[in-house]
Amino acid sequence: MALVNRVMFCPGMKAMSLQAQFRLLHITPTCTAFTKVAMSKFDKEHFIPYERLAKNLDIVKSRLKRPLTLSEKVLYSHLDQPEMQDIKKGESYLRLRPDRVAMQDATAQMAMLQFISSGLKKVAVPTTIHCDHLIEAQVGGVQDLARAKALHKEVYSFLKTAAAKYGVGFWNPGSGIIHQIILENYAFPGVLLIGTDSHTPNGGGLGGVCIGVGGADAVDVMANIPWELKCPKVIGVHLTGKISGWTSPKDVILKVADILTVKGGTGAIVEYHGPGVESISCTGMGTICNMGAEIGATTSVFPYNPRMIDYMVATGRKEIADLADQFSFLLTPDKGCEYDQLVEINLDELEPHVNGPFTPDLAHPISRFGKQAKENGWPLQVKVGLIGSCTNSSYEDMARASSIAQQALNYGLKSKSKFTVTPGSEQIRATIERDGQAKVLREFGGVVLANACGPCIGQWDRKDVSKGVKNTIVSSYNRNFTGRNDANPATHAFVASPELVTALSIAGRLDFNPLTDELTGSKGERFKLESPQGDTLPSQGFDPGQDTYQFPPEDGSDIDVDVDPKSQRLQLLEPFDKWDGKDLTDLLILIKVKGKCTTDHISAAGPWLKYRGHLDNISNNMFIGAINEETNEANLVKNHLTGDYATVPDTARMYKSRGVKWCIIGDENYGEGSSREHAALEPRHLGGRAIIVKSFARIHETNLKKQGLLPLTFENPADYKKIRPNDKVSLLGLKNLAPNKPVKCEIKHEDGSKESFNLLHTFNETQINWFKAGSALNHMAEVIQEKV
Repeated sequence: MALVNRVMFCPGMKAMSLQAQFRLLHITPTCTAFTKVAMSKFDKEHFIPYERLAKNLDIVKSRLKRPLTLSEKVLYSHLDQPEMQDIKKGESYLRLRPDRVAMQDATAQMAMLQFISSGLKKVAVPTTIHCDHLIEAQVGGVQDLARAKALHKEVYSFLKTAAAKYGVGFWNPGSGIIHQIILENYAFPGVLLIGTDSHTPNGGGLGGVCIGVGGADAVDVMANIPWELKCPKVIGVHLTGKISGWTSPKDVILKVADILTVKGGTGAIVEYHGPGVESISCTGMGTICNMGAEIGATTSVFPYNPRMIDYMVATGRKEIADLADQFSFLLTPDKGCEYDQLVEINLDELEPHVNGPFTPDLAHPISRFGKQAKENGWPLQVKVGLIGSCTNSSYEDMARASSIAQQALNYGLKSKSKFTVTPGSEQIRATIERDGQAKVLREFGGVVLANACGPCIGQWDRKDVSKGVKNTIVSSYNRNFTGRNDANPATHAFVASPELVTALSIAGRLDFNPLTDELTGSKGERFKLESPQGDTLPSQGFDPGQDTYQFPPEDGSDIDVDVDPKSQRLQLLEPFDKWDGKDLTDLLILIKVKGKCTTDHISAAGPWLKYRGHLDNISNNMFIGAINEETNEANLVKNHLTGDYATVPDTARMYKSRGVKWCIIGDENYGEGSSREHAALEPRHLGGRAIIVKSFARIHETNLKKQGLLPLTFENPADYKKIRPNDKVSLLGLKNLAPNKPVKCEIKHEDGSKESFNLLHTFNETQINWFKAGSALNHMAEVIQEKV
């Protein structure tokens, strides 16, 4: 894939390789001068760091002496100490210097409360807050936004003033979904960005390594502390052929989820490459990277290519594209690089897919979907079709969906299902209003919701189906866990491309295949839908819509950030207690979780989002969705002090009031899903000490460590079966806790008999200090105090 290189070379350099030319340029600055290019129009004093990254990469390549993947290039060029950092995939922890931080409003509350607790005066790197999670979908965008602003006034005021005080950019409610805003304004090829949302990898569509983290990780970066990440492996996805017809970028990731499953990407970055990349738009690449979170991947990324140039030019960032051209060697994989695992996908043969229900890796090609739906007894009627979200709300997505809707309208048909549209950003909303797609989708029967997450994260005041009623919805979202969208565990949620969701909504049934089946128009005529069409970028350019951004003032020291002690929405944090230096003995088992336990099970979203800034109040949702192995029910556990059965939060609160410590026993891929650090904060707040499972999802394991908990895994997964709900658990030898050294676990059964076995952990020395201090924030305070 040829890229135009616009750098001016010195005489005598023509015969040298491109990379060698740049190495010489780094040591002979008089030959040429690179123009300083701002990271974004909002960050005029922060510049694209390609020169520094290229120097760091030279150091690393001289050490490793092998071709590197793109993922390795971006990560290793951001190392804090590239000349001495240990680099062993799957083993060493990389200490990295991300370029920027982004936070959505639900996670930003706790992150900013933690930053305030640190005592620091200003963030050290460019940082933004995006208000997208608290807007509930009810009747339509304008009304829902106005309601949210009134309902969440206290929280928005806190975030807005905290942002101004500490030097953080603030995107007001209605701006759009964090990941779309990042793609439009902040992502660039080669950026290392961390965001407090699991779908931060969306930025990989623009060639960035963008990683979802918990709020405590964000605080580290904002406080100018190197950020730690276990050195990931790299899974290559080699794309051949060309996307065409009904097949879309969404189908690529739906197929990858089928191949790798919800945990197949754990500990790895997924790197797409090959000739098939050229047929995918920049925003389509974003869709693929976004939903990579559903396979547990650290992140996903595409190499720098002409589709990215087109998108940057269209979004007013031609200068960044020009500079990226000059550093293309940094932004593409080396020839001959090797992947730890390789997946081959021929786009010519890829069918449109529908994945679900209840898990995003249960994949069905559209040609077999109807039959499988009938065989499994899934409700065939599509009650609601939902398009948009951070995964699929680009101009191209809206254009292709509206082209299908227009075909139905041409034959006098509308959506048989209820139909909703979620624009990804104010810029997308304004542009599709100007260009007519929004009008078509409304005529089709759609309701255009606010520029926010809405039903995708459970912010949906659904009225058409009562809780407990079995039904089907189809969306272009990313996640379809039980109760995720509407809090109804009986809702069968499926994910597909926006155009396929639109087609299924016209038919109103799961057993409709738009590639082969016909529809009947209002006059009785039979017709078949033609393949979706739509421009990838607007021919008239983007309409930015309303200006919703607040620049931080140069000096915010005089700004007050007040938290009312009586507030039910916000609560200043108190430090967690330090480890007392003793073993954890006779821990009670609060709950032994059966089966899948996502962050939704541990800390539900939806109506609970209003308490994200109040740790004690939100802790009342702790584990209310997890299934108890003993009772086979949710939110019903035995109180081992009284013998009675009660809710999980009430039982934990009694244990805490009596000074009784407890632990959790869990299954595979525990903590799958969101970056939600409340799923770690709540157990710590209510007296939990250890989480013992078969395996962890990456972000959640780190979040647990950050809050001073012990995330431990069974050395032998079969030992999970040895633990009974009435057992007492002792974790021994903690004074000698060390990297790669197992922890001895002793369980005492009700009859007095005992068993012991080893538990594994992934703590490094720094993380062990978090445990000893009681949390990473406590440890940071200790380090700051020592420096003072």
